Amino acid sequence: MPYTVTPTKLPEVLILEPKVFGDERGFFFESFNARDFSEHTGLNVNFVQDNHSKSVKGVLRGLHYQIEHPQGKLVRVTHGEVFDVAVDLRRSSPFFGQWEGVLLSAENRRQLWIPPGFAHGFLVTSDSAEFLYKTTDYWYPQHERSLLWSDSRVAIKWPLLAPPTLASKDASAVNLAQAELYP
Repeated sequence: MPYTVTPTKLPEVLILEPKVFGDERGFFFESFNARDFSEHTGLNVNFVQDNHSKSVKGVLRGLHYQIEHPQGKLVRVTHGEVFDVAVDLRRSSPFFGQWEGVLLSAENRRQLWIPPGFAHGFLVTSDSAEFLYKTTDYWYPQHERSLLWSDSRVAIKWPLLAPPTLASKDASAVNLAQAELYP
């Protein structure tokens, strides 16, 4: 088995932990295999885009989602560590407005599956981090939205030591009560 899959408190958000083969030379693991992903998650997804970002400590990116063309995301860290968060924005979900946070790092090699219908963001907790993610739909800037990272109704417990560094779109994001939501 290439990895184990563990549901989170939001059952559709999944932690994937790869089987790593290592010795004195280093290590090897499959970071993605469509057949095995489908077999172990029960999901048949088609990834169309890979993204790679680098950020420094204290940067908070998100919470992003696309109101049209919603994206599923398979995320991981190749350098450093982040606190990764998914928020359920589906009004019809029993988990609407709830969040899940997971530490992802180059060391633990965990991946997180975030299904369509969720906002996503992360906080860099190491000196810097490189973050990779696959998406099930393309980026459409006209449909991108940002949920306010500090919304008191969602009440994410970010591991902050100081105020985060934000992009202007994230600093001016809306709270859950004002957000465009999924059915």
